[in-house]
Amino acid sequence: MLHDPALARAATADPRPVSAVSTGVGVVGLIGLLCWVAVARWFKMDGPLSAMTNVVACGVPMVLWSVFVDKVHLRPSTGIDWAQTKSWRETIDISLTKLAGLWITWVGIALIYFTGRFYWTDRFAFSMSVFGAVAPFVFILSIPYVIWLDRKLIDPKDGAWALGAWMMGTEPVEPEAIYSHLRSWAVKAFFLAFMLAIVPPGFGDFIRADWQVVLTNPVALANWLITFMFVIDVAFATVGYVLTMRPLDAHIRSATPYAAGWTAALICYPPFVLMDVGRPLDYHPGTADWTHWLSGQPVLMGVFGVALVGLTAVYAWATVAFGFRFSNLTHRGILTHGPYAISRHPAYLSKNLFWWLSTLPFFTTGSWVDGARATILLAVVSGIYYWRAKTEEWHLGADPDYKLYWDWMERNGPVPRFFGWVTGRQVPVTPVAPEQA
Repeated sequence: MLHDPALARAATADPRPVSAVSTGVGVVGLIGLLCWVAVARWFKMDGPLSAMTNVVACGVPMVLWSVFVDKVHLRPSTGIDWAQTKSWRETIDISLTKLAGLWITWVGIALIYFTGRFYWTDRFAFSMSVFGAVAPFVFILSIPYVIWLDRKLIDPKDGAWALGAWMMGTEPVEPEAIYSHLRSWAVKAFFLAFMLAIVPPGFGDFIRADWQVVLTNPVALANWLITFMFVIDVAFATVGYVLTMRPLDAHIRSATPYAAGWTAALICYPPFVLMDVGRPLDYHPGTADWTHWLSGQPVLMGVFGVALVGLTAVYAWATVAFGFRFSNLTHRGILTHGPYAISRHPAYLSKNLFWWLSTLPFFTTGSWVDGARATILLAVVSGIYYWRAKTEEWHLGADPDYKLYWDWMERNGPVPRFFGWVTGRQVPVTPVAPEQA
């Protein structure tokens, strides 16, 4: 565990469970990002290389803070005993088996990328070019990394080892260890490709913005700030998918085993996304954005602009709070600080409120039928995000730390308390998966 719950409860009358991530990690990452953005703006560097440098500028300070200030590498949750002095000869068989499992996993991912035409068109072609450039280095460096780390791991026989052992038939293995390994890498392969694809476009749009337009047009200023919030969000998320490492205590504890969780998440991202233009849940036909409906109402437009920027800032804040542990569909430590002391799902809540305010679907440029359809479809989209939240709670609810956090939030979290008041719920209910209920 990441903390002693008994000691935490003794600290105050109603203590908040200790967060797996310190506030300082996000702060230094944000400072690094802001510094590079300032440089890029000054020198007008808006290309893909500058965008990727922004990700590095965000991630490096977080790693340094985590190691030298938070000393995350010393946590028991890493599964590492740095005092161990095993010879590489004692663990080499395990390491070679693990490398075999790891490499076959990468080959499988590469085959999926190669086969899917989707990954070689539009923005995803950039992701493939990055993977192609770094793949030889990752392959070579994996050898000394695995051999070195296995000498320090308390239990080096992880999911990669289980897959390698099963392939070679050297030892009986637990199938669940292999399934867990494959689920974790499926998450990383799918979402890292997506994050890399959207890093350059948003960063370039932000850097290229014309100051004269931004500073003289309130709508342009709002849109520019919203773009910047997404630049922050994407940079932190990309760092999170890259730095999935035990020495940083940022490894995946588990990836959700629930098909409902995978379904709810994947239909929100390409190529499976159902909310895109022309897809079944496209709620945009017959609508116009907020600037159309509020044209000629400068005060109301200003209020809406501030609200939309604020909601996007909350969304970015929710990602920054993860430090370099951001990841969909996984458990990488329980967060209890920042926006997660206000809502259990601040990103989903702010994102959906943003869509409702920015679209105003009940107003229509067509017929009342278009308005009704748009409103219903956006309600379905919000329902999907509620579904995602519930499946995440089922998954994380297996961790006693999350149960403590859940109960604390029911008593103290502003958003859960509000919904508890609305629904008349009085007694906190710890989340359980359907088969456990």
